[in-house]
Amino acid sequence: MQEPSEITATTIARPFDGSNNDLTTGTGANSGLDIGFTWIVYAFAFTTASVLLWLAWVIFQKAEPAIQHFGLGFLWSQDWDVDNLKFGALPYIYGTLVSSLTALLLALPVGLAVALVTSEDFLPFWVRSPIAFIVELIAAIPSVIIGLWGIFVLSPFLQPAQVWLHHNLGMIPLFGTQPFGPSMLVACVILAIMILPTMAAISRDVLLALPRDLRSGSMSLGATRWETIFGVLLRAAFPGIVGAAILALGRALGETMAVTMVIGNSPQLSFSLLDGAATIPSLLVNQFGEAQDSLHIGALMYLALILFALTLLVNIIAVLMVRLIVRQQG
Repeated sequence: MQEPSEITATTIARPFDGSNNDLTTGTGANSGLDIGFTWIVYAFAFTTASVLLWLAWVIFQKAEPAIQHFGLGFLWSQDWDVDNLKFGALPYIYGTLVSSLTALLLALPVGLAVALVTSEDFLPFWVRSPIAFIVELIAAIPSVIIGLWGIFVLSPFLQPAQVWLHHNLGMIPLFGTQPFGPSMLVACVILAIMILPTMAAISRDVLLALPRDLRSGSMSLGATRWETIFGVLLRAAFPGIVGAAILALGRALGETMAVTMVIGNSPQLSFSLLDGAATIPSLLVNQFGEAQDSLHIGALMYLALILFALTLLVNIIAVLMVRLIVRQQG
């Protein structure tokens, strides 16, 4: 009689010839399920891409009268006269880009700080977990509620700071106008608050996904905690942090109600952060319901097409930047 070890060795060493019914049972069924699941995934991916192209085509069709009438000059024209049907997009493109980029600059350091505090062992877990939950909870607050808070709380709170900036730094064009309440600066702060959960949550998840060996290895070589954070962890998490920043920027570009309620909705192009301004979403929400003339509707849809292109471009840049950074880091 063979020893158990001999039986095991013989069984393992025996080549597979397809005659073992136990190993082949259900192979055809599993193969069919795999093929079916693959086609379902392909169908969902194709549907998603088709919806994106469909949206772009519908917006383009509605914007076509304005595209044919104004051409590319619409992009740098500053006129917006509904009565005379003269339209230009430059003040709204400028307001959209400046408000979103400024909000990102404000939210980036705060979001990274929140991510570090809630992912590293600076505080006990019972303190870190509620902080992370509260910050992520901001994303669940309706935009109109944040806008009302901006009108009644944030704008009066920032008014003394805006007056101080104008009196002391008025020689700089960014603070060259007398503040009157609603302004680009208030809108930037509102946007920064709204994109903070995106920035903090994704950065925190990226930092938590890093291997613990990076922390212990760096500190075992004599690095301090802060040297480990800035020299090792943030460098390793940099692609994910860049992706979080670009996603937050995309959220800021499309924000509507809260910005509309605090930005002042001025059609004039102004380089001052203390002056009223307007963004593409704020103009759409203010005028689309009242637009009657086909050229007016076309101009609004032309702006919507520009906003669609901007957000799509931001996401494409995010993907390319993350891939480039990952490739450079090996």
